[in-house]
Amino acid sequence: MLSHLTTMSRPCRRAASAVLSLVALGLAVPTAAATPTAAGSGPGRHCAGLARITVPGAAHQRADCLTELTTAGTVKSGHTDPADWAGLTPADLAVPAGVPGIQIDGYFPDTSATNTNHGWNHDAQFVIRMPDRWNGGLVVAGTPGNREQYANDRAISDWVLSRGYAYAATDKGNTGLAFHRDGDRPGDAIAEWNTRLTQLTRAARAVVAQHYHRPPARTLATGMSNGGYLVRWQLENHPELYDGGVDWEGTLWRADGPNPLTFLPSALRHYPVYEAGGPAAGAARDAMRTAGYPAGSEFLWPYHHKVYWDLTQRVYREEIDPGFDGSAEAGTAYCTPGSPACDADYDYASRPAEVRRAVERIALTGRIGKPLITIHGTLDVLLPIGRDSDVYARMVHRAGRGGLHRYYRIEDGTHTDSLVDAFPDRLRPLVACHRSALSALEGWLVRSQVPPAGRTVPRPPTADAATLLTTCPLGR
Repeated sequence: MLSHLTTMSRPCRRAASAVLSLVALGLAVPTAAATPTAAGSGPGRHCAGLARITVPGAAHQRADCLTELTTAGTVKSGHTDPADWAGLTPADLAVPAGVPGIQIDGYFPDTSATNTNHGWNHDAQFVIRMPDRWNGGLVVAGTPGNREQYANDRAISDWVLSRGYAYAATDKGNTGLAFHRDGDRPGDAIAEWNTRLTQLTRAARAVVAQHYHRPPARTLATGMSNGGYLVRWQLENHPELYDGGVDWEGTLWRADGPNPLTFLPSALRHYPVYEAGGPAAGAARDAMRTAGYPAGSEFLWPYHHKVYWDLTQRVYREEIDPGFDGSAEAGTAYCTPGSPACDADYDYASRPAEVRRAVERIALTGRIGKPLITIHGTLDVLLPIGRDSDVYARMVHRAGRGGLHRYYRIEDGTHTDSLVDAFPDRLRPLVACHRSALSALEGWLVRSQVPPAGRTVPRPPTADAATLLTTCPLGR
């Protein structure tokens, strides 16, 4: 979500991704050799029609014919940016190869300029990839956190391309830690995320039809965290564009709560007391659990306090409720409770009505119009499962759409898969469960194979790391 935050400029964004997401975990950041393949070069019959492909509504586009569309080739060719996806997947996640095709990079008209990819300094950037061996489907995605359009390349794009899907992703129209500067009203920046995914989906469907001479047989939406929120919103508001979706720990926004601004302040208030030890530590731990942070997740709290909770609260509160800290921007980092305009003291319920109206503009309802599969880790301590997907599943049921929803609670999964490398004996990666969910959605849509009933998927007690990285049976 929220979790996967990035900064405004390219150097700062690389630093944030590396320092916040990797250094604390002892991982290495790969580097790209940014030498783009020339348009029209490379193998394959598909190159002949390259110049005729037009992305509807794009202000700029560049089409390249590539020998490899996955990160096995795009890192070297410069058609991805490893800083975009740093820290989102386990280090040992396999990289598929052997997927030649066309990649189109470009941007739609926009007035903000936080995305520096390609030197364009222009937001609303997108990427569309079309493999030579097409299975008839299209997968569209928005990015987690405030990352740019390549953020899903390792977790999602590589795998769906290897299965023959065309793939498209958007930067959501604003990027970086100061994303809240975009727009005129509170909530505008997040509302634009939804608009941009709708825009890209329509454009990508048209591009696929141009290239393959037939429209996609199925269009699937997927994404993690903020990207999962987009899946929920699209299936609620534009079900006509999609056949289904997979929501990977999507962010829940509700005007009356819960939402991130209702539980993050509790972590900022109580965790330092818990960390300090002493007679008040037990009560602070209990207060954290009451706020939604799962029992047994305590080993994850130090990292999230250092990296995510404070920053996430401040930048998203600035987007929704900029008046809380007056003329200041995004508060004071790690402020002491009781100090002026301290986000640790933030009380969403007592804020003025216009704050809830800002959330209403981006809120979810549960009224999905196409099949949706949700996966969420039980040890998520950025978007605690009891304050997020558990609630959303009940919303879908109350809206009378339960038959369209399958919800799988993944035991020992957490918000960011790279943390599995730091705690291999305590966590399991969600990437394999996401792939199982996409396969289940395929079966649901293509072969009328109804997925297993929603449940808590146990972590197999004897499974080794390699098995957990590649398998995640959703059924009993």
